[in-house]
Amino acid sequence: MATAFISHPVCLRHEMGEGHPERPERLVAVEAGVADAGLESRLARAEAPAASREQLLRVHDAAYVDALEKLAPAHGLVQLDPDTAMNPYTLPAALRAAGAGVLGTDLVIAGASESAFCSVRPPGHHAERARAMGFCFFNNVAVAAAHALERHGLERIAIVDFDVHHGNGTEDIFRDDPRVLMVSTFQHPFYPGSGVEGRSERMVNVPLPAGAGSEELRAAVTQEWLPALERFEPEMLFVSAGFDGHRDDAMAMLRLVESDYAWVTERVRTVAERFARGRIVSMLEGGYHLPALARSAAAHLEQLSR
Repeated sequence: MATAFISHPVCLRHEMGEGHPERPERLVAVEAGVADAGLESRLARAEAPAASREQLLRVHDAAYVDALEKLAPAHGLVQLDPDTAMNPYTLPAALRAAGAGVLGTDLVIAGASESAFCSVRPPGHHAERARAMGFCFFNNVAVAAAHALERHGLERIAIVDFDVHHGNGTEDIFRDDPRVLMVSTFQHPFYPGSGVEGRSERMVNVPLPAGAGSEELRAAVTQEWLPALERFEPEMLFVSAGFDGHRDDAMAMLRLVESDYAWVTERVRTVAERFARGRIVSMLEGGYHLPALARSAAAHLEQLSR
């Protein structure tokens, strides 16, 4: 069964200014990685719909959604914080990025695809319930997970986040929801400076020091993630797939390589096969060195689509 590969052309039109690392070429790099690895035959392509207001309000405050709609410019840029800005295509792109996860969830739960990868931008895991930050506007993975819970009636969802930055927005949204387990690794101390104080049985955040690489990641997954996932027995898994922990990525100081992303994906897939009928939806988050992003996303997809 093919893996759904979900994207939308408007995601290439969102830009936040010259020289910004979160740029349209990131999606071009993912496509290049797919082509170079010969993965096209394993993928079923689909166009992302726009997320509905109802779907967004499961995880975001209505006043926040209204504010983003009012801030959306007709031309030029509107700066929300030093790192995060909107151009005329940002809101449509953000709606499609969130909608991609919803479509992926529907396809996987219906059995039309065993897994889905959403090659979209802007990313989402820093977006809190009522705050845009860190290049993120809507929390794409949270919208997808909430859709599985509320629309499809699942009772236990796990979110796996291996971006180099802590998914503070995802934690903000699901911290008090007993139906959701989040396991994550991230560089610390580092932006956004969160993830350490909120550790619990359902928020299994594992900070890694600058310079950490394969050994430290694999120990975190083996010793902390996997026992937590096995205890929780999730009915579906969602992935915030950030590839900015790669050693070539100047955005951070971890030392991961493509084989690490393949390994962690294989571990997640094993959990999904054991407890969740293999059901996984993965959302693209970070990754800013384009050749490393291409290779890492391909390694992730190769394991996801087995």
